[in-house]
Amino acid sequence: MARHGCPRAGRWPVQLRFASDLTGEEYVSQQAWRAASLKHCPLHPHGGCSFARHGTYQRVTPPGTRIPRWYCPEGHRTFSLLADCFAARLSGTLHEVEAAIVAVENARSLESAADGLRPDIDLPGAIRWTRRRLKPIQVTLTLLCQLLPEQFAGCPTTVTAQRRWLKVEFALPALRDIVAMQLALLPPPLGFGRRLRPHIDYQGPIQHDRGPDPPIPIP
Repeated sequence: MARHGCPRAGRWPVQLRFASDLTGEEYVSQQAWRAASLKHCPLHPHGGCSFARHGTYQRVTPPGTRIPRWYCPEGHRTFSLLADCFAARLSGTLHEVEAAIVAVENARSLESAADGLRPDIDLPGAIRWTRRRLKPIQVTLTLLCQLLPEQFAGCPTTVTAQRRWLKVEFALPALRDIVAMQLALLPPPLGFGRRLRPHIDYQGPIQHDRGPDPPIPIP
């Protein structure tokens, strides 16, 4: 989760859900952050603090995105409302994250998918970019089967399968709505919990089922 205890409304606010069916572009064009509201301080639900709106912060994409935030001086903590269209702790939208993951699920290897997704950077960087999206979502889909077995038991832990299971065009925004009460337990970019630990071996669970591309023979 976000960092706590900053006496000056720290840089990383605690993230909360802003339920919305807007796309990223609609959110920007309508300036939807202006309509977002928090009725009470999450730390002091019965009042007694100086909780107040604390401006906005900017996200890189889509251009013009602003995220509203609030500050509790007594709790030394900021809070932000993140609309359902946006990925948490990651640039871009959930639609973009989902598109990248589906590309991997349909590719012959992680490497080939990453190369197609990010042809503008070198392959190692493209693989890292792809893994930052793929691994947390795979972990999240596995956790869903444990948190909500009555709803997800028997569903394969892929985004493609979740689309069919939920009968939706995009699975990740739909899942954020379904697991709204569990978001603090789930890692970004879907949930608002802690990031996955850096020392996790990304080469194992997230490698594409068909294996990596074979090495290129050296003449």
